Amino acid sequence: MERNKEIFKVTLAGGAMNVLLLVFKFVAGIVGHSSAMVADAVHSLSDCVTDVIVLIFVHVSSKPEDKSYDYGHGKFETLATTAVSLSLLAVAIGILYGGIMKIVGWAKGAQLATPGMLALWAALLSVVMKESIYRYSIMKAHQLHSQAVEANAWHHRSDALSSVGTAVGIGGAIFLGERWTVLDPVASVIVGLLIVKVSFNLLRNGIGDLTERSLPDDVESEILRLAASVPGVTGPHDLRTRRIGNHYAIELHILVDGDLPLREAHEKASQVENLLRSHYGEETHIAVHVEPRED
Repeated sequence: MERNKEIFKVTLAGGAMNVLLLVFKFVAGIVGHSSAMVADAVHSLSDCVTDVIVLIFVHVSSKPEDKSYDYGHGKFETLATTAVSLSLLAVAIGILYGGIMKIVGWAKGAQLATPGMLALWAALLSVVMKESIYRYSIMKAHQLHSQAVEANAWHHRSDALSSVGTAVGIGGAIFLGERWTVLDPVASVIVGLLIVKVSFNLLRNGIGDLTERSLPDDVESEILRLAASVPGVTGPHDLRTRRIGNHYAIELHILVDGDLPLREAHEKASQVENLLRSHYGEETHIAVHVEPRED
């Protein structure tokens, strides 16, 4: 429960900042005649939506095992990560489309409005605030081992990057003269491409866990090494791993002396389980199959 409280705390902190920035950016974008700033505001709107998604799904994922979910509800947190990634990708596509249409219009002779200073100040303020909440969120994500909080943290970072590009585009359009007003939509396109890259990376991780992708090679090697370190245990093999939310699931076979009494062989398996749980967390799902070693 303490973990959930921390996740709610960091998510609500980011949500409150998103609401403030959302209103300010929309006003600055409309009043300041900046398409890049309006695109940035839409990005902040998506942040608000993903904050709600994280809060709902993390609450569900914290429920204990029951008759319907023998392995717990941890996958719901992974589902939240995937949902956040998809919303981020949708926002990026929208930003790209809007920016490209403005550039095409400019190339055909359409006059683009010069952004105002309010839009520039909004972009600079957004960079500072969103980078701050990113650093706070990513620190908490690592402490809490939460994929959903990490995905949301990168959503904040993508908004900060978005605002950097927005500030450059708006500043160029303001200070370089009317001929360079196209820099505003160009900045929005660059921002969109950056967001696409981040969303694809997050989506790949989320889908990988939902489809039972194995843990990284270095983690699996460490599991085998830990199992083999238990006295009397040799040849750990047939290792199978996956993630269940923020926890690991580990299944493996071990070899023990074939002449050991059943009780002692079972004790060896328990020692392996306890060692792995002490290393990867008490919520780790572990299944150890004992086989007799042929000398």
